[in-house]
Parts: sequence; structure tokens; C-alpha cells
Amino acid sequence: MNILGKTMSRYALTFGCAFMLFLINATAMPVSQAQQTLVTVDPVMRQNFTNTIPILGRLVTVQAGSVAAQIAGAVREIHVRVGDRVKQRQTIVTISDRSARLRKQLLEVQRKEVEARIAVVEAQLKLAKQEVNRLSKLATSAAISQSQIDDAIQQQNIVSARVLEAKAALNSADAQIKLIDLELAYTRVIAPYDGTVIEKFTEVGSYLQQGQPVIRLVADGDLELEADVPADRLGGLTAGRVVQISFDDGSQHQANVRAIVPEENPRTRTRRVRFSLDLADDPMALAVDQGVTVFIPAGAEREIRSVHKDAVIHGGQGSIVYVVEEGFAKLRPVQLGSSIGNRLEVIQGLAEGDLVVIRGNERLRPDQPVSFGENSS
Repeated sequence: MNILGKTMSRYALTFGCAFMLFLINATAMPVSQAQQTLVTVDPVMRQNFTNTIPILGRLVTVQAGSVAAQIAGAVREIHVRVGDRVKQRQTIVTISDRSARLRKQLLEVQRKEVEARIAVVEAQLKLAKQEVNRLSKLATSAAISQSQIDDAIQQQNIVSARVLEAKAALNSADAQIKLIDLELAYTRVIAPYDGTVIEKFTEVGSYLQQGQPVIRLVADGDLELEADVPADRLGGLTAGRVVQISFDDGSQHQANVRAIVPEENPRTRTRRVRFSLDLADDPMALAVDQGVTVFIPAGAEREIRSVHKDAVIHGGQGSIVYVVEEGFAKLRPVQLGSSIGNRLEVIQGLAEGDLVVIRGNERLRPDQPVSFGENSS
């Protein structure tokens, strides 16, 4: 073998030894933190549970109805459209006020005339009183007869009645002006409560009669849930009882029993139950008569173990979860029962306190090392 061949053989031997040492060290090396998969875990917990049956309910409004004009007149302006949300006391429709203002102007002129007439008759009354006093002092004189005194007293009474008549006319004018002011206020048809305009019944230029509706308003910000519940299922629905409800988008919420209407449908043997909702912080767009599923208690309350629904992986061989044991993901088959919100009843396969993977489980393999933070669950 020549010098070049010997040199190449030494290099090959040296590289082979180095590669074997690397494999031995890699096999003996502990699993590093970088090789661990970061996951989110949640404990299996014990909780109370009641069997339920689903009943289809509907959203109803606490306030709804037509808003009517309180005076007759032509529509001058419409300030809302169908679908607009309005606030309480917001102007909906403006009715022409020209006629009312002209009548008020005429009444104010007439009132001034009455005030002037009052001033005249009060002056006449003052003179009549003076004449009675003057004649009364001369009653013992032969020049003044009793008939003259009586005539003066009668004239004083007549003028006094004119003063009262003029003052009554003034009060009447004041009352009519107040009525005109009220009529002017009614030229603004206002919203009686917060809500949404569902329907419009008039247009600009139309002439409205007193009491004629202008829009239909629904207080969709103040909704309740109503469901027709079988009479034999009312036992668990006491006032204040919390039940689970579900919307068409799958979102889960809670409702409280507010009242059971004491009227039974003889055909379906059901009674209407009203539930209070607390969805103020939810951005859902709700509508009157929207369908809602209500889960009515169907049995006694019992204690169960439950697991978060995101921990369960459904496959052809059944349901499985990954349980974290000593830093490794262990595959565990489970048998599940009823659904409780975002959790599932565990019949078999898990114990209370087991830490199951709820985020990152889709990329796990059995016995794979994992890590999770303190606030993982």
C-alpha cells in the first residue's frame, strides 16, 4: 500500500471512532428541556351534576309595542329608520307645529286684551265704591234719597261682577295657552324606552290622527327566555334555580328561573316558564323569538368526576386523553357520560386530580416528554 492509501486509512479509522463515541454519548445523554413539548393541562375534578332534558325555548321582550302620535297633524320629519336603535326620550317623529304656534299667538293677544279689560273694570269698581261711600256719608241729608244709595250699591255690584268675569276670562286664556304648550310638546313623538325600531307606519307629509301609530318598537336590550315546560318536569324549577342554556352557535350560558306562569295548555300539558338572562357582557346579536335550548332538570343531583372537553380525542377505537405522569404524556382510554357545559362526565379511566392535556395534545405521542407552566390550567 502506498503512502496516500495509508494516510486515508488512518483518517477513516479516526472518523469512525469519533462517530461511535458521539452515538454512545447521545444515547447516554438525558432528555434536554428543548426536546420537551410545551402543553396546557387541566385537572380532573369532582362536581355536582343533574340529568337534564333539552327543551326548545324562545327569547321574548319585556317591553314592545307601537308608539303613537298624541296629537293630530302632518308629519314634518322622521328621524329613525327600521333597524335603528333609539334611547329613551329620543325624538322619533316631528309633527308640524305651525298651526299650534299660530293659535298660541292668537291666545296671547287675547290674553292681553283681557288684562286691559280687567284694568278698566277694576278702575270702574274703584269709582263705584267711592260713590257708595260718598252717598252713604250724605244719607242723613235731605238732598240724598235712599233710592240713590241703593242704585250706587247696585252699580258697584255690577262692576264687581265684571271684574270677576274678566279674571275668569284671563284664567281661561292661561289654561288654553298651557294646552297649546302641551300640544307643542307632543309635536315631538319620543321613544318611551330604549329599543330598536322594528316597523315604520308613516312617511313625511302624511297626516296623523291622534292615537295613530308611527313606529313599532322592541326593547331588545331587555330580553327574557320563555319555554313551554311539561307539567311533570316543573318539580325542579323553583324560583332562582340556575339552568344551562345553549344558542344556535353552540355557546353555553346560564339562566335563572324568574316565574312559572300559572296557566296550563290543555293540549300539550305544558306551562310557560320565564327565565332571566344576564348577557350584558356578551357581544351576541340577539333577536325576539330567537330559538334557545334550555336544559331542564330531569332527576336528582349527583356527584361526578369531570374532564375538560378539549382533553378528549375521539377516534375509531373510542375516546382517549393524555395524562401527564412524571413529565411524560401517558395515553389513557376513557369512558365518558353526560356533557356539563365545557366539561364531560368521566365514567371510567380517570381519577380526581389527574392532570390531562387540553392544549397541544393533537401533536403528542405516547410517552413523549412534556412540560407545562404553573398557570397552565
